[in-house]
Amino acid sequence: MQRREFLGMTAVALAGGALGAALPQKARASGGTAGAAASEPLDAAAFHAARRFVATSFGRIAYLERGAGPAALFLHGFPLCSFQWRGALERLAVDRRCIAPDFLALGYTEVAERQGVGPDAQVAMLLELLDVLAVPSVDLVASDSGGAIAQLLVTRHPDRVRTLLLTNCDAEGDSPPPALMPVIEMSRAGTFVDRWLAPWLADKALARSAEGIGGMCYADAAHPTDEAIDCYFAPLVTTPRRKELVHAYALALERDPLAGIAPALARCKAPVRIVWGIGDTIFSPASPDALDRGFGNSRGVRRLPGRKLFFPEELPDVIAEEARRLWLEA
Repeated sequence: MQRREFLGMTAVALAGGALGAALPQKARASGGTAGAAASEPLDAAAFHAARRFVATSFGRIAYLERGAGPAALFLHGFPLCSFQWRGALERLAVDRRCIAPDFLALGYTEVAERQGVGPDAQVAMLLELLDVLAVPSVDLVASDSGGAIAQLLVTRHPDRVRTLLLTNCDAEGDSPPPALMPVIEMSRAGTFVDRWLAPWLADKALARSAEGIGGMCYADAAHPTDEAIDCYFAPLVTTPRRKELVHAYALALERDPLAGIAPALARCKAPVRIVWGIGDTIFSPASPDALDRGFGNSRGVRRLPGRKLFFPEELPDVIAEEARRLWLEA
């Protein structure tokens, strides 16, 4: 089926309509100001109930939507899903129509047969998703490998992106970062999911240990929570095909998807803000400055001492603060 057959479609399935409804009266009355009271983050039960699916030529794309108004698109990291943004969405739904999809191969998205899951396919999927949802342009918020996809999106389709907020992520020359190479090698052997993700899912303490994703990517020893681990990894271990898709996602990052992007970044007119956890051991400490220099309209870098790759999950108030400032100044 061709992409054009889906343009304008509204074939969206909502599991549990109550959570996809309008914001509470208090939130609406706030007018989306920075001082508006923040709701509690979605728990796993609410996340699963609120999940929607939209049919595209790439498969059934899972996504979370909160709020109304101009759209903001949230791109998660690897091997996470849209649950990463639950706290930020609750805070920013008074300002924007917040849309957080699950990438091809990750989360709860159902990938079409023989569909590729590399960065180019992810960009094309996002464009089709936005077309189906009748979203002409977005404020983009992105983390980790989602940041690489965001850079491809804003440079290839500048008319679709108003602003870009980046947290720790790939930069040209640090994509993939050396720390990802063991994951790529395990994925090449078809063992990454069974050697890392499945044991973390079975043993939450192991997942939060120094040897797990917690020690590698979070500063707070309480993260990732039990329910976050379930939301992230449970769908990825269910079938041999799901495991193959995860491995394909990692392998597609082996050849720098951002190679040669520098001239396009320099031409980028969208305001860009970078927020970086400087305790990150995955990406190079030089990358935030490289991105700051590279973008034609960078609004600078905010550094967060001690914070690691997935700090947006731990510090949603920081994401909300920086997003609102960027949106107001744009």
